[in-house]
Amino acid sequence: MKLIRPLKFLAVLLSVVGISSVLSVAVTTKSFSESYPVVVCPPTLDGLGSQISFSSKKTQFQRLQNRTSETAQVKVLRLPVNKDSLIITSEEVTPVVWQSRSGSWAGGGLCMGPASSQWFVGGTADVTTRGRLILVNSGLSDAVVDVESFTENGKQPLRTVNVSSKNYIVISIDSLAPGDKTLTVHVVPRSGRINAFMIDEQGKGLKALGGDLVNPAAAGSKTVVIPAIPNQSSRNTPALPHTLRVLAPGDVDASITVEVLSGDGVFVPVGLNSRSVSAGIVTEFKLDPNITSNVMAVRISSTEPIVAAVKSTAVVQGKKDFVWSTAAPGLVRLTMAITGLDPFISFAGESIDVSLDVTLTNGKVVQEKVTGSDIANWRVPTNARSFTITKVGAGTFAGALVSSINGYGYFPIAAGSLLTKIEVPDSNIRVLNP
Repeated sequence: MKLIRPLKFLAVLLSVVGISSVLSVAVTTKSFSESYPVVVCPPTLDGLGSQISFSSKKTQFQRLQNRTSETAQVKVLRLPVNKDSLIITSEEVTPVVWQSRSGSWAGGGLCMGPASSQWFVGGTADVTTRGRLILVNSGLSDAVVDVESFTENGKQPLRTVNVSSKNYIVISIDSLAPGDKTLTVHVVPRSGRINAFMIDEQGKGLKALGGDLVNPAAAGSKTVVIPAIPNQSSRNTPALPHTLRVLAPGDVDASITVEVLSGDGVFVPVGLNSRSVSAGIVTEFKLDPNITSNVMAVRISSTEPIVAAVKSTAVVQGKKDFVWSTAAPGLVRLTMAITGLDPFISFAGESIDVSLDVTLTNGKVVQEKVTGSDIANWRVPTNARSFTITKVGAGTFAGALVSSINGYGYFPIAAGSLLTKIEVPDSNIRVLNP
């Protein structure tokens, strides 16, 4: 009799533990859906030409301002775009857009998924600028966007704008900081599916001074790698000039060291070792390396997170243009569509070991391998429509340089859309009736 009561208590306790375990399993069982978000390409503004490269003619797209959800096949591997921004279901493939003004300039950029933060290191707000900032809302609801601007005079007043659903607005960048010369812009959506694009175009009177698409960086970093910078020179003339633009957007000054990576070796230019950069102020440095290589990379080490880019002068068919080479993220496995571009790709990293599958326009797949230390260059075959990076080591970065009849351009090698995992609610009768 003395043992009956403890045994009953033990039996009840075990029953409670067992039921709790069953209920716990029922509640925590989850399933997920994986997909690639659609990507958005910039609109074609008045006076510009635009083409988007694809890897398949069956790629689905719709125009931004089309209020229906119907999509159509692109039917070509390089699609001219007359005006509207395009929303593209490209899955794991990143389309590349090429924009130009006839006889004046050209530039390249990536069609990308909506971003929560974009830093544009480039442009000017003085009297020479004809630049624009484009905010695209691909969502079904109106969006609110904060635009922060920094110049050589510090942080400018915050500007908040509304963008209607399935629409875009164009902001003249001289209105962000009138009269200032060095500009860096941070676009932060409060709500909505926002993509931002920047065009830096300059002119003096009727004379065009060149232009470029400025590719964004997602965030500041203590290590910034700009992997592909054109360095045009000849035996009789020195290399065309470069300018390094840096911003430490936080509240603490940064100390930076700049390394130049080229076929001539790795070195720190004179005056760019442990240089101080004031917080919140855009700072520029002349970059004039004495090298013979036609392409170089820059690696910046900083004590605080920074954003940076290099502006280079280039000459195409006797006409001057300029190029904004921006920071690239660490290289990952990806596929990029490059039909009609014939890019020259530069890889930067301590130990470069990259394997690629190149798909030609006739459907044939060619395997390529790029190895080296510090910097390695690779010319994509002329008749390529896409390449897939199948293997890459850690700490490798890449950027592409493209020359066309209208000008010179750059874009980073990065994934436009990343695989997203979404939890799918499960129906479980044991949750409803325990």
